[in-house]
Amino acid sequence: MKIVGLTGGIGSGKTTIANFFSELGVPIYTADKAAKNLMVENAQLVKEIKKLLGEEAYIKNELNRKWIANKVFNNKELLAALNNLVHPAVVVDFKNWLSAQDTPYVIKEAAILFENGGYKNCDYLILVKAPQSLRIDRVMKRDKSSKDEVLSRMNMQWSDNRKEALSDAAIENINLDLARQCVVRLHKHIVKRISSGW
Repeated sequence: MKIVGLTGGIGSGKTTIANFFSELGVPIYTADKAAKNLMVENAQLVKEIKKLLGEEAYIKNELNRKWIANKVFNNKELLAALNNLVHPAVVVDFKNWLSAQDTPYVIKEAAILFENGGYKNCDYLILVKAPQSLRIDRVMKRDKSSKDEVLSRMNMQWSDNRKEALSDAAIENINLDLARQCVVRLHKHIVKRISSGW
């Protein structure tokens, strides 16, 4: 079974593109959602996060997401330390999930697939792109964040140019119909490669 990595900067529309693949019967592992769940459900991880960030990281056993984001997205070292705690737990969770799948390939959707080195364990890499102004608008609406908060988070991620240089394919996510058509073409291409012995 092949692992296809799907990534893109914040607000690029990774989840929308992942949903298009899901409609084609491809199992989707959403690393960001898994990380959020593990940060609440994994007792050892909760303990380590509190030690790193402080008790304020949780309110009534729930992640204090806004507080954490404000703390780590202005401090590269702290963000790296948090990712170093969470990433190993996500790796184990993904392996467990993968062992239960039975399809030619799966999609691993992750915002920081390149930044955390996870791309090295993928057989094929797809980058989701969109103009920065559109991405900022999407995130401001979705997260009720200010423009400065969004830009701060964007600045912690690799640029699209850097990611695209390591990607096998890129999807421009501006027009949903065109993006869906691109997903269908990529799906056919990947299945064809797998059936020819890739």
